[in-house]
Amino acid sequence: MKPTLKITYLLLAPMLALLAACGGGGNDSTTTTPAAPTLLSIAVTPTTPTVAVGLTQQMTATGTYSDGKSAAITTGLTWSVKGPNITVLPATGLVTGVTIGADTVTATVGTVTGSTTVNVRGKWDGISAGGNHTVGLRADGALYAWGWNRQGQLGDTSNADRTAPALVSATTGVKLPWKQVAVGELHTLAIDSDGVLWAWGHNKNGQLGDNSQVDKNVPVKVGTAKDWVSVAAGKSHSMAINKTGVMYGWGGNFNGQLGDNSKTDRLVPTRVAAVTTGTPAATVTWTAVSAGATHTLARAMDGTLWAWGGNAKSQLGNNATTDVQQPAKIGTSTWVKFAAGGTHSLAIRADGTLWAWGDNASGQLGIATSNTAVTATTPTQVGTATNWSVIASGLAHSLALRTDGTLYGWGSNSNGQVGNGSTVNVGTPTQIGTAITWVTIEAGLQHSVALQKDNSVWLWGRNTEGQLGNGTQTDVTAPAALP
Repeated sequence: MKPTLKITYLLLAPMLALLAACGGGGNDSTTTTPAAPTLLSIAVTPTTPTVAVGLTQQMTATGTYSDGKSAAITTGLTWSVKGPNITVLPATGLVTGVTIGADTVTATVGTVTGSTTVNVRGKWDGISAGGNHTVGLRADGALYAWGWNRQGQLGDTSNADRTAPALVSATTGVKLPWKQVAVGELHTLAIDSDGVLWAWGHNKNGQLGDNSQVDKNVPVKVGTAKDWVSVAAGKSHSMAINKTGVMYGWGGNFNGQLGDNSKTDRLVPTRVAAVTTGTPAATVTWTAVSAGATHTLARAMDGTLWAWGGNAKSQLGNNATTDVQQPAKIGTSTWVKFAAGGTHSLAIRADGTLWAWGDNASGQLGIATSNTAVTATTPTQVGTATNWSVIASGLAHSLALRTDGTLYGWGSNSNGQVGNGSTVNVGTPTQIGTAITWVTIEAGLQHSVALQKDNSVWLWGRNTEGQLGNGTQTDVTAPAALP
């Protein structure tokens, strides 16, 4: 039997070896690694973002792959820009606005790229002028101020004049971003994002509303209310409206400009005398207010315009020259915009026509063909145009925009505040330059400021105190961009 068994083994051995070599008779433990999906394209987001000069925008790159899936790209990614309007951190995609304009940011992985356009706008969201100082609201919600500062009206903790923008102190309790600012002759008011009202600067007449007569060079809270929606600052008085349409005034009141039926200065916000309108009579609800040197204008919910305070030059438009101590309605027209100046007033009616009244010694009413003083005791139409949209009144000059974005100026021009390149007074509205991109304007005593669609700020006029913010103290007779 042994030989038989030996022969069988010898015959089977080669077959078993062959089966083992072919994998037969056992489990296959070998795995095949699938090929990595290939990157096909890159999408850069956010798509076509807008960033302000000096601020940043984080960009993100998302890849689409050959397996149909998409995912954020976190490795092997490099960022670049075309320039010069933006810069980018190559490793992170953090874009910074450098100059106004449009630029391209690109994400690259190997030979695959993705791009988007980045629009860069000016750093300013708002601008306000008064007296001999200027305050601007930046895109990051902070306030900057420049110009005259002897009473602390710049709010930068000092009393030194500034010829370039200086950061307004964010006093403890201020909730950024600032929402609204108003500039008086020597003081400043602002509302923060919580609806709290703050004030700083000159306080001889109590115009800061903090129950004192001490100047402040940093913002101080006005009362405890958190429902302020509109604010205005005059020569030495302040006005504000809360969200229920009730108006308050404080500060100088020697001409009745606070409207509380007295001529007593107020150190804290004091309610304006209640008046009624309509049939049946209803208490007026206020929607907007403007403060001049010694008079006040305000619009009621029904669009009627009211005035009170100093009236020596008929700036109240009531065909008289006697001061008025509480709101008095001006005619029956419906008004959309209005501005109280030194001793003159401007307003735009609902039909787009422009009207003016009060002092015209420098041609600030725009109603004469020469600069001969023609005081208007009631609202008088300025020209025949019906497309006026925004107005501003300085000490003795006026500014206005039309709906087509053009800018006009007239009145006193001793420091070039009209903006037409001269220092000769102008008796009728004169177009300033050819730009059609103006969106808002403000007037100080003898300087002017404006904002364009790209959020750039432009200034002109008196600059002795540095109120134009260009680092000099030289007057400018035509709009010049803030550096």
